[in-house]
Order: sequence, then C-alpha cells, then structure tokens
Amino acid sequence: MKKASNMTRLQDKVALVSGGNSGIGLAIARRFAAEGAQVVITGRRVAQLEEAAATIGGAITAVACDMTIAADQTRLFGEIEARHGRLDVLVVNAGSSEYGPLAEVTEAHFDRTFDLNVRAALFTAQRAAVLMRDGGSMVLIGSIAGFIGTPGYGVYGASKAALRSFARTWTNELAGRGIRVNALSPGPIDTPMFDAVTDEMRAQLTGRIPLGRLGHPEEVAAAALFLASDDSSFVAGAELCIDGGMAQI
Repeated sequence: MKKASNMTRLQDKVALVSGGNSGIGLAIARRFAAEGAQVVITGRRVAQLEEAAATIGGAITAVACDMTIAADQTRLFGEIEARHGRLDVLVVNAGSSEYGPLAEVTEAHFDRTFDLNVRAALFTAQRAAVLMRDGGSMVLIGSIAGFIGTPGYGVYGASKAALRSFARTWTNELAGRGIRVNALSPGPIDTPMFDAVTDEMRAQLTGRIPLGRLGHPEEVAAAALFLASDDSSFVAGAELCIDGGMAQI
C-alpha cells in the first residue's frame, strides 16, 4: 500500500476530536491539522475552546458541546454533516478523572464518571459511525488505569477498561465496513492537570516510570496519528500504551 507523504498523512480527511480544547485532545487536534486534516474539536468551555481553535489554525471548526447531553451531540453531528458531509476519523478524548476510594465512592461520583467516560463515548461512536466513510478510524483514549488498579481511582479505571472492551466489540461490528477501532492508553502525561501536583508527588510518580519522566501530550498525539492514518491499516481492536514502560515491565 502506498503511504502518504510526510506531514500529509491525513490530507483532506475530516476528523472529530472530542475534548480537543486542552491537554492531550488539543495536542491531537493540532497534529491532525498539521497533517492536512479538517479538524472539528469540542469542549464545554466556550472561551477555552475558541482559544484552542486559534492556536491550532488551519482547517479547524470549534463546536461548544457537552458530550453527555444528547441534544448537544445531535447538533454537533448535524454541523459536521452540513459542513463536511462525512467523517473519516473519530478521536473519543472527552473524559474526566476524579479521586474516590471504595469507601468514599458515591452514586453521584459514579454517575459523573461513567456518564462522560463511557455513556457519552458510546453514543459519540454510534453517531459517528453513521457519518463515517468505509475505511475510517476510531481512536478511543483510554488509560493504563484501566488495567493497573490505581488506589483511589477504581471508578475511573473501570470506565477506561470499558473503552478497551468497546474497541474489541466495535472492531467486530464495524469490520465489514473496514472501520478500525483501537484504544490509545496513556500513562502519566504532563498536561495542565499536573500543575497542581507537588514536586514530591511528581518525583514519586516519575520514579515509577522506566524512562524516568512524564510523557508529553505531543507524544500521545503522534500515537493517535499513527492509529488514525493508513500507517496502521492492519491494526484493529488493539491497545497502544504510551506510558514510558510504567505498566509494561
């Protein structure tokens, strides 16, 4: 199979990155745009979303959207269909992480986490599949928390394990259309959420990573590009971990 030239691996493809207004999602959207994609990003905070779109530049569309609200999703995909008429790549990145050990988990905590990380992801993929052209790619942003059992993050870890399961099932269900579904599971990544982490905690966390540092959002974006592009044309139902070896050895 002939590969696209460097920096044009997503040329003229339409890509949706949910939660593309900050952190990993923003890095993915920026990389996709640089690779020639027409990128749609979502976020709940309008000012942050507009700022993100301005920093990305290129063929970017920003849609203020709460992915947990069905009407917002309907409006989002309506805009994509009206503007582009199709979708080639979906990155399900919108998600949240909240501390809660077993003894302290409440129904509200569980509902918040699963509503965004699982329920919204499911219906995002369902709607995206309708617009997606045969041969498209879905990338589900999971986490190594889905299989390492981090104390205090049982609900979060379970929600990310659900995404890994979805990648397997949806691969089977969409294989007839040549749509590939894969999970991308980062380890600790140096995003704005780490700004509040103390130096001591950062050092402890870094000490558990064989490569001796936190990951960068751009490194996750590079992996997302691989899974979104034809470079991974024979990769389906898989999980790619970007964690510096933390959960691998």
